Amino acid sequence: MSLTFHWFLPTNGDSRHVVGGGHGTPATAFGRERPPTVAYLSQIARAAEDLGFVGALTPTGAWCEDAWLTTAMVSQHSERLKFLVAFRPGFVSPTLAAQMASTFQRQTGGRLLLNVVTGGEGHEQRAYGDFLDKDARYRRTGEFLHAVRELWDGKTVDLAGEHLQLEEAKLARVPDPVPEVYFGGSSPVAGEVAARHADVYLTWGEPPAQVAEKIAWIRALAAQEGRTVRFGIRLHVITRDTSEQAWAEADRLLAGFDPQTVQSVQAGLARSESEGQRRMLALHGGSRESLEIHPNLWAGIGLVRGGAGTALVGSHDEIVERIREYHALGIDEFVLSGYPHLEEAYWFGEGVLPRLAAQGLWHHPHDPRPEQTAQVPFAS
Repeated sequence: MSLTFHWFLPTNGDSRHVVGGGHGTPATAFGRERPPTVAYLSQIARAAEDLGFVGALTPTGAWCEDAWLTTAMVSQHSERLKFLVAFRPGFVSPTLAAQMASTFQRQTGGRLLLNVVTGGEGHEQRAYGDFLDKDARYRRTGEFLHAVRELWDGKTVDLAGEHLQLEEAKLARVPDPVPEVYFGGSSPVAGEVAARHADVYLTWGEPPAQVAEKIAWIRALAAQEGRTVRFGIRLHVITRDTSEQAWAEADRLLAGFDPQTVQSVQAGLARSESEGQRRMLALHGGSRESLEIHPNLWAGIGLVRGGAGTALVGSHDEIVERIREYHALGIDEFVLSGYPHLEEAYWFGEGVLPRLAAQGLWHHPHDPRPEQTAQVPFAS
């Protein structure tokens, strides 16, 4: 089985420094260096699809541009790249979301993937008019995904749930193909929703032992539902020709973290209701010391950024080894990013992917497999 790699569209802005933000904290000033224009994001998208990334994650929240609108525009400047669109079920009705997904599939040739974000920050949810508590938000997400999948199957849906009500809901045209659902969450209720509805369970980049525990947890819950779930991991990456070069780049990024900014971001993230965010914060404890928490796994990004806060750092060969380590646990999909996103896509795509291909772990999604390539004899 070929590993799947996705990249990231920085709709909060890009820079040669770490652009903070997320989980209720605002984007940092570095994001203004490369504004998230359609032109710039399209550059990243075209590079990603040429290099062999299958899709690109687009975040959601008050800290970035709207994911649906942005990806719809960028899709018109790319050809094959899929868009892993993050969205929050509480902000739109399930019927409208199902219709939007169906339209997106037809207008892009089936290039939509959905990253369902329940929302772990109560204060940010309330700013959008959502006043449910965290567990209730997850229960609503379960109702939402049940309704959306029924609609995608062409069924007429009547729903009288705890949080959602539908009467004679039906799509005029169902999506083809049906978008896959990516879902993450570390709380008990999140695990229940993932087991019932997710195609791919996403975890942030924790050390392998912790990732293994999560995989075992979700697998067991999914088995109880008679389902199987694939697994993916969300990481940043700094890969270079040598380990020394990669760690020098990590040190350069760390030197750009203003102490007041770190303090402010950490205070904001401490308000988070997200269990996943709590686990991210525990990896570094707000300190600049001992940030390599596992070989080639660096927790420095999380000092100034909410959400995914760890990066793979090392030589191309070392990054390959860490990918193999996570794959051995059950991770088949990697959602990656790096600062700046255009240049780092090339570092990974030209340095790591060919090595994985040589080991039989990866195949460029837009090239025929070697055994399927027609052997054309030379003309005599």
